[in-house]
Amino acid sequence: MNTWEAALDAGDVACAQIRLKGLSDDEIARVVDVLRPPAQKRGVAVLLNDRPDLAFETGCDGVHIGQEDASYKDARKALGDGIVGVTCHDSRHLAMEAGEAGADYVAFGAFFPTETKDAKGHADLDLLRWWTELFTVPVVAIGGITVDNCPPLVEAGADFLAVCGGIWNHPEGPEAAIKAFNRIMTGE
Repeated sequence: MNTWEAALDAGDVACAQIRLKGLSDDEIARVVDVLRPPAQKRGVAVLLNDRPDLAFETGCDGVHIGQEDASYKDARKALGDGIVGVTCHDSRHLAMEAGEAGADYVAFGAFFPTETKDAKGHADLDLLRWWTELFTVPVVAIGGITVDNCPPLVEAGADFLAVCGGIWNHPEGPEAAIKAFNRIMTGE
């Protein structure tokens, strides 16, 4: 069993987002062909970042789009019933637009400094609380999230945590990170 499969087996993983910048369509498709089957076999939804067209073509379960990527309308058209999630940075307005359009989830961030991407906004806990009090569309917290800094996000209402470095850079490895995130998300 490889590290990817071991991480997927370590606990409840709702979704795996494949985020590949600067690769050709063919290179992205080859990576998806390696990562998607083990995830889907385990009931983990696979989302491709930015590319609804390739998400559909490569058999992903959905797409995560940013504000500079495809529009929600175009993503929905490409994916049909697939998952479409939308980055809303720290904007209530963008989140309401995405929710009203039919997004399957909205994502706020960055909550903490991150090396994964250049953050275009800095979200705070009040934003999560506001969203969860008024809306039923699930909310994802993004940006520099680790086992150590995530409890306030969960307490404020984050339905899901988008973690990259928090998993793959965890001092005890990805399996330990997923187990720890699961304990926090379930309140154990």
